[in-house]
Amino acid sequence: MRKPVSKKELAELTDKRMPVKLIDIRSADEYNKKHVPDTVNIPAEQLEHNMNCFAKDDVIVCICNHGKERSQQAAEYLFNSGFINTHYLVGGTSAWYEEPDNAPVVPIAIKPTYTLRQLVFYFLKLGYAGFGGPVALVGYMHRDLVEKNKWISEEEYKEGLALAQLAPGPLAAQLGIYLGFVHYGVIGATLCGLAFVIPSFIMVVLIGIAYKMYGGLPWMQAVFYGVGAAVIGIITMSSYKLTAKSVSKFKPGAIKKNWLLWFFYLVGAAITIITQREEVLLFVTAGLLYMIIKAPPRWMHKSKAVNSIFLLDIGFWSYDTSTLGKIAIFFTKAGAFVFGSGLAIVPFLHGGVVTENHWLTENQFLDAVAVAMITPGPVVITVGFIGYLVGGFPGACVAALATFLPCYLFTVIPAPYFKKIAKNTSIKAFVDGITAAVIGALVGSVIIIATRSIIDIPTALIAIASVLALIYVKKIQEPYIILVAAVIGLVLKTLL
Repeated sequence: MRKPVSKKELAELTDKRMPVKLIDIRSADEYNKKHVPDTVNIPAEQLEHNMNCFAKDDVIVCICNHGKERSQQAAEYLFNSGFINTHYLVGGTSAWYEEPDNAPVVPIAIKPTYTLRQLVFYFLKLGYAGFGGPVALVGYMHRDLVEKNKWISEEEYKEGLALAQLAPGPLAAQLGIYLGFVHYGVIGATLCGLAFVIPSFIMVVLIGIAYKMYGGLPWMQAVFYGVGAAVIGIITMSSYKLTAKSVSKFKPGAIKKNWLLWFFYLVGAAITIITQREEVLLFVTAGLLYMIIKAPPRWMHKSKAVNSIFLLDIGFWSYDTSTLGKIAIFFTKAGAFVFGSGLAIVPFLHGGVVTENHWLTENQFLDAVAVAMITPGPVVITVGFIGYLVGGFPGACVAALATFLPCYLFTVIPAPYFKKIAKNTSIKAFVDGITAAVIGALVGSVIIIATRSIIDIPTALIAIASVLALIYVKKIQEPYIILVAAVIGLVLKTLL
């Protein structure tokens, strides 16, 4: 038996902009006497010949006089014909005109028009073939899941994007996890997240193996000579775009309006340059101060905010247990405090991996960022490459798990309650403050890395050319710039 819906439930679906079709299955005479607004009259005996009026993802509501046998049978017939979101109006037209406006609303559970297997395979494909960074990846999801396949509604997509922006962690991965959660809960979120991350994780581990085996050879050094300079140009442009998007435009009026965010931004950049390490306390402090000033919670001492829970010869199994522990702690901290786009994690990684723990050299770190650029999937997957260089395959697994687990939890735990959380101005202000400081730290890291990596005129020219290409060559993607820079580096080192 199909599920009955009330007048109030229909209003709720309309507010959600669901594709609802109201079908009056009575005769034309009955329909003309009185009918529910916006209904289409298709008598029950003519339904079979009017199937082309419906799409498989439409929410169809059958209506008769009193919502009894006729509408129930019609709804059952349409359901068995493949229209799985078919219902009937309880009480029919009689109840429609008698039901009070304050009748209770019981949400309707809309069945998905796709299987979990289809969605998991989609994210698997996106994980091994989705180039272009986080902005491109979230664009692909909208194009494929909302516009093309219509598996996800516009509202569901926007809610997922908002949550991904509010919570720490890689933007594209979090959106993918949320979209998996929408219709298939925790199982869907888990499988979609794994399908999205695993292909690129395997790629960076394979690159890490090759890097360890051949990293000392002149040809590979020549390749990364050009690549390292191009990365400086790419992350310079990324930091510029992140600043304009998350702090404010570079216009006097916008800067004046958001002067406090710019203050946190500049402080974050300055402290990163001076200390040459990431300061998590600074980011949290910036978030709290901005929240207190802009949108203080009503009862700060009784805050109801949700608590975030929060091959031996090639080095495949070359690791130290204590080092794995340090990797787990460091990358968990990085995954739990990075807001925004994938490259926002650079200052965290640089400060901990190069300056603090001395796991990688400056050039190796630049190579790790380059690996993130040339592989598909989430940019943050470069943590797997770094983890492999530090602790072999176990190190890669620990680094990836520690980085992505916080973002998974920060997505799945608040997902059922997100509509209320998203409206909390205090939480939004807290995130805005943290984001400004983090992006400032990213700019500071770019300056530090550039001073150590731009070692001669050719590398300076490659970095400048990379910036100009991103500005003036429309729709060019980072992997192409990295590839051209690698060829230039190989040619230069061969000739010079």
